[in-house]
Amino acid sequence: MKEIEELLAAWLPRQRWFAGKTAPVEAVHIERDLPVGGGDPGPHGPGMRLLVVRVAQPRGTDRYLVVLGLAEPGRLRPGLEHCVIGRCRVRGTRRTAYDGLYDPELTARLLHLIARDADHGPLRFRTRPGHPVRTGLRSLVLTGEQSNTSLVFGEDYVLKAFRRLWPGLNPDLELNGALEGSPYAAPPHGWIEADITDGGRPVPTTVAMLQGYLRSATDGWVLAATSVRDLYAAPGTAPADAGGDFAAEAERLGAATAAVHRTLARALPTDVLPAAGLRDLADAMARRLDEATEQVPELAPYAGVLRSAFDDFARAPAPLPVQRVHGDYHLGQVVRTDAGWVLLDFEGEPAVPVAERRRPSSPLRDVAGMLRSFDYAARHQLIGSADEELLAPAARAWADRNREAFCSGYAAGGGTDPDKNLTALRAFEYDKAVYEVLYEAHHRPTWLRVPLDSIAALAHA
Repeated sequence: MKEIEELLAAWLPRQRWFAGKTAPVEAVHIERDLPVGGGDPGPHGPGMRLLVVRVAQPRGTDRYLVVLGLAEPGRLRPGLEHCVIGRCRVRGTRRTAYDGLYDPELTARLLHLIARDADHGPLRFRTRPGHPVRTGLRSLVLTGEQSNTSLVFGEDYVLKAFRRLWPGLNPDLELNGALEGSPYAAPPHGWIEADITDGGRPVPTTVAMLQGYLRSATDGWVLAATSVRDLYAAPGTAPADAGGDFAAEAERLGAATAAVHRTLARALPTDVLPAAGLRDLADAMARRLDEATEQVPELAPYAGVLRSAFDDFARAPAPLPVQRVHGDYHLGQVVRTDAGWVLLDFEGEPAVPVAERRRPSSPLRDVAGMLRSFDYAARHQLIGSADEELLAPAARAWADRNREAFCSGYAAGGGTDPDKNLTALRAFEYDKAVYEVLYEAHHRPTWLRVPLDSIAALAHA
């Protein structure tokens, strides 16, 4: 496998889902090589292997999933040239290695194995009880995903392959399973798991999840951005009077979010964070602020206001109820179907270890994430616009209207009333904005003003 490891060392950093693009790759090691259906190409088509790849960089070591397709020389099917990893020898025979998730013939095998509840030693394919899986469907990779790879089978299923792997049960599978029967989630139909060694023992680890495909779904970010464009097309119009007013949808989304939080609290353990735990949480927020201020000097003028909000949070008189939450909640994680809002991607922040993502948190953390998303939806279209100064008041008005509508819907839906927990909500929202400042400074410098302007507005509210 040495030749494949060398190819992967060059190929992995070019993938959208690779987390270590800013650091050199020091070493690549194939930790698990799991053949599927024999693994090698033959008269019935290309070979297929699921690889767990360990990548060492100065920033640390990560594991990644690579679904490896192997074709005989000159036998790669047309249309797959863009996903070629390279040419190498596998057990002495020349092969063309490529990303097998783009090959409908190979992914059809995965769907078939899930439907059969098949076992391949340390690799297992499972169907969720009561959710039989239909086979014989052709797959197509969806575009635009950052941290994973998703493919749709016909109009029936979406298979999400978790590219960056952490040992254990993935929260996306766990939480979607806990939301069984909820109209606000898409329950899993099946999954793929592999044993990964952690601490010297094999740990069953989710590498992919199969869910139902939502045929009529429209992305929440797209709907919000369309509403903002309608408002900007009529300068001087109040958001409530614009043709694409989003407030009613924001209120429904708040109610749907509250319903999901209530279901998760019933299905999974809850707790209460005591005063000491609250101080620890506030201290962690303050440390992130210090790190961000050191790296992004533009944040320094607001550091005092932010730190004061974290200090207030640390001194909150009441304990903080915590439970399982979404963990990475924004308009891009929800879709509007004919029946209403549906929440997606309960994986949490992919860069955080699974053990931390599974830790209970305040549901106000999700509320804060969505409030920040409304600010982004309103402000990002002004970047580089000649009409920015003219439209900035409309952006603030749109964000404020939809933030208020979401909070109103969330409280009416039985969630923790944001208006009665402003100290905690402000701390979570400031903490999210600090994260955004760091992210934009490193990845999208032209967008840095979006969280900075939001922080400035929040500081003067």
